Amino acid sequence: MQLSRTGEVPIIGLNYKDTRKEAMNWLNDFGNPYNVVGFDSDGRVGTDYGVYGVPETYIIDKQGVIRHKVTGPITPDILRNEVLPLVRKLNG
Repeated sequence: MQLSRTGEVPIIGLNYKDTRKEAMNWLNDFGNPYNVVGFDSDGRVGTDYGVYGVPETYIIDKQGVIRHKVTGPITPDILRNEVLPLVRKLNG
């Protein structure tokens, strides 16, 4: 949510193996940081990305190349020390 508020980088969510309704209810209840939310009800997209546990975060460059993956929640330390420096480097 913190990263979403900065507007520094677009955040795209992938709902993995839930229904659209379940996902939207969850986001309505707890907040929606995403610019776009995709749905992967059968898990095919997650398999293509190598998802093996959620949450997972991927930093993807402007050419669509995965540059970094974080497994687990994005903590303030991970945001400050891993995610934002790489995003800034890729945008620089």
